[in-house]
Amino acid sequence: MTLSAAPKTSLADELEAVIRSARNGQTALGPASDPLPTSDPLGPLRASRPVDRRDRFRSLLAIYDIHTAPLQDLGGAARLQGSPSLAQLKGRLEADWLTELEQAWEDAGHLNEVASPEDVVRAMRVIAAKDRLPPAYTWLAKQATWEQVVDFLALEGGPDGGFDDLVAVCQVGLSGTAKLELGKNYWDEMGQGDLAGVHTTMYEGLVDAIAMPVIPRDQLPVEALERAALGGMLATNRWLQPEMIGALGLLELQAGPRCRLVLQAFDRVGAPAGAYPFYAEHAEVDPVHGKDWMDKAIEPTAREFPEWGPRMVRGAWWRSTLNLRFFECVRAELIAEATAA
Repeated sequence: MTLSAAPKTSLADELEAVIRSARNGQTALGPASDPLPTSDPLGPLRASRPVDRRDRFRSLLAIYDIHTAPLQDLGGAARLQGSPSLAQLKGRLEADWLTELEQAWEDAGHLNEVASPEDVVRAMRVIAAKDRLPPAYTWLAKQATWEQVVDFLALEGGPDGGFDDLVAVCQVGLSGTAKLELGKNYWDEMGQGDLAGVHTTMYEGLVDAIAMPVIPRDQLPVEALERAALGGMLATNRWLQPEMIGALGLLELQAGPRCRLVLQAFDRVGAPAGAYPFYAEHAEVDPVHGKDWMDKAIEPTAREFPEWGPRMVRGAWWRSTLNLRFFECVRAELIAEATAA
């Protein structure tokens, strides 16, 4: 698979170099008992600008890692989370991106005028139905070769990559049935207490079964970087909680039908048995999650906080817009490669 190349010099490269030094203890961050660095190694990057959109999203993903990646992977770099320069850089990169997302939201037309809780749920379902089965998944089910299936899934990253952590963050501060529904959803992600049924564990089994390659960020299409970054932006900005509820709810509404098409692709190309459990699980449970998310999280939250209603729909629209860009990019690229081969 031909993947995009990163610029030779970029903000992301500089940012990742600072993070790498901090992780390895090569940056003066002060004593371990001090929660804040005594110096700000990110200071030189405070006013830096990305060279292009790819650089923007690679930089944001590196920043989101500091907030959400496993602590054992971050090492000393975790203490950069409180850096004023990091906060300033993050805010500026996100402000430019949010301006673009807001334009996409304006294009949503009447969907951004929802009022009642019933309108909110209806709008969520309209968005979900519009691109529930993108051409990319139909192509995957009916035409893709085995190599294309593997490449597609490597780029897709599973229907809910990191979903368990996103749900955990999203439920903070909620109450009532919304809190309970997100807790139930998280428990399902955790295999209801069975380690073998944890969705992350099942995904690792899929990776092993089909020898799925791990694609470095600097080789991913920009559409894949932007799609991945949305979760990081929502999870690290407290004020975007309504948009996060909507974006995650849309994922639950759409994942089931898409997973069924992946299973059709597996049947057609003769995938190994170990490839099936992850997508079979989502094909079965996500339609239930989607309905419950609407009935027990979206609707009661819109009723309790009316001003959140349009914002939850907006988060769903953002997710839908980025999904469609990503899926079409991947499908077109894989078809082009097969044609050229």
